[in-house]
Amino acid sequence: MDITTLQQRLAAMRQAHTQAAPASLELRHDRLERAKKLLIENHEALIAAISADFGHRSAYQSLVSDILASVGALSYAQEQLAVWMQPEIVAAPYAEMRTEIHQQPLGVVGIISPWNFPLNLAFSPLAGVFAAGNRALIKPSELTPKTAALLAELVPQYFDALELGVVTGNAEMGAAFSALPFDHLVFTGSSQVGRHVMRAAAENLVPVTLELGGKSPVVIAPDAKLEQAVQRILTVKTVNAGQICISPDYVLLPEQQRQDFVAFAQQFMAESFSHFQDNPDYTAIINPRHYQRLMRVLDDAKAKGATLIPLTAHTQEATHDDASRKIVPTLVLNVSDDMLVMQEEIFGPILPIKIYQQEQQAIDYINAHPRPLAAYYFSEDAAAQQYFAERTTSGALVVNDVMTHVVIETLPFGGVGASGIGAYHGVHGFRCFSHAKPIVVQSPQGESNLRLRAPYAAAYQQLQNVLNQIQE
Repeated sequence: MDITTLQQRLAAMRQAHTQAAPASLELRHDRLERAKKLLIENHEALIAAISADFGHRSAYQSLVSDILASVGALSYAQEQLAVWMQPEIVAAPYAEMRTEIHQQPLGVVGIISPWNFPLNLAFSPLAGVFAAGNRALIKPSELTPKTAALLAELVPQYFDALELGVVTGNAEMGAAFSALPFDHLVFTGSSQVGRHVMRAAAENLVPVTLELGGKSPVVIAPDAKLEQAVQRILTVKTVNAGQICISPDYVLLPEQQRQDFVAFAQQFMAESFSHFQDNPDYTAIINPRHYQRLMRVLDDAKAKGATLIPLTAHTQEATHDDASRKIVPTLVLNVSDDMLVMQEEIFGPILPIKIYQQEQQAIDYINAHPRPLAAYYFSEDAAAQQYFAERTTSGALVVNDVMTHVVIETLPFGGVGASGIGAYHGVHGFRCFSHAKPIVVQSPQGESNLRLRAPYAAAYQQLQNVLNQIQE
């Protein structure tokens, strides 16, 4: 599809939306149902395509995170839709006046989805888009071309071209897509690309939802259950080989717990993965460029004095392999802020450990850096939990676990500051992709209109009397 055709496609979808009656509850429910059927009926082919794009990706992880999580979001929207669509009745200033808020569909929403969860991060926002009564165009990442091509093939089998479409192509097509006059644009990806997307959308005054990233910290308090914390952190850090925007990016740890942290990490990894390089449960890095970037991060840390601890049970196993693009989960000790590992979002199976002396130092360190998409805090002390929540700012906070919030549809998912703009999931997505339209039905007496009619002399004096009484 060339750029001119893309522009014509959007124009046709917007015209169809404008000319059609507002999408009924039944139509919205049906669109959500067809999206579910697309994923369920083709899940094996979709999982295979994702794995082919990655070089190897755990089938279990794809089924859980891309297929079932997306189906869950779509199903939840179906279940709640009738309630969400009800007008909100609000207090009116005059008797017999009616004041309501209606959630009106925006029109056509653009979704730019990333490569790390190529289905979830397209269909999860789509749940809110369809629930709100909109149409959509999806631009999958060019780094997962097989998945994108299959999605482009499947969507027309379930949807009319004016309901939902898939646009494939390279980064140039992605730039053209972000410059289209959508009624709303959702982008999930890096902060760097997010700036370009927001700049392009601004030319048409297109509102944006940006789900970016950053370095999501983990703080382990002195009273935390350390072994449990290590297990929960590394469980998520090894999902998708750490290629997740809310994966733990670094750990802030009391000095006296460093040795035990390493020991627990080695033990847990040995229990979870007997090996890595030819293990079907362990995912590869998406492509050679990202693989080499991660290797440079490790080399840079080592050259600047860090200690690397690969968490493999077998000393004979390769810690990395250029062919498979698999990197063994690696702890990085003795880190300093001049290392790339503490400057860049890692997006891989590398976990720096930074030591603090007093817990306030950990909080100050987080606050001195860009606000993260998520923060994680391990402590058994309720007062300490509240203190951390009040004195740090992040897209989300999870206490005594990692990444739990992303699967809870009743919670908004989004960033703050450099980690994103806006939020969706559940009703928050429904509202994000709707216009909260106030509707006022005037009372028979028309009080608010009458008070504005000339002459004003008597009314002016009454207002002056009111002001005088207030001053007294």
